[in-house]
Amino acid sequence: MTTLLIQFSFSFLASAAYAIITNVPRRSLIACGLSGASGWMFYWFVIQLGGNAALGSLLGALSVAAVSFICSRKLKLPVTIFNIPGMVPLVPGGLAYQAVRNLVIGNYETAIYSTVQAIMIAGAIALGLVLSEVLNHNIRNFREKREIVSLIRKKQEK
Repeated sequence: MTTLLIQFSFSFLASAAYAIITNVPRRSLIACGLSGASGWMFYWFVIQLGGNAALGSLLGALSVAAVSFICSRKLKLPVTIFNIPGMVPLVPGGLAYQAVRNLVIGNYETAIYSTVQAIMIAGAIALGLVLSEVLNHNIRNFREKREIVSLIRKKQEK
């Protein structure tokens, strides 16, 4: 339970701190922290259950995108205000550093493995954002078409 609280707290703080650095509106700081914490918690749970980092990053990115969409609707701000700080805990910076470090010291096999892992994680994050955007777009289109159909039916009834 303590580990869970620590994971949530530090991912929240990392996202909120990055949001402060990038000058997001003050009223969105808590939502930015929550989007990052939700993404990290999905990632962390997948890792704890024995999944790989790419799957965890994909699910984490989907979570960040979903929370960002909800917060953008609620606070009437653009989605990117919540997406970008929310992705900070998921970025494989340490893994990319290890890849370059191993390359420099001549440990090429480990460097290639770390590079491939970092690319897979970055791709999973990008795929998660794209999938959520496609899903949100389809939901919006469905709602608009449903409203149009209901208006047409009302006109026909009159």
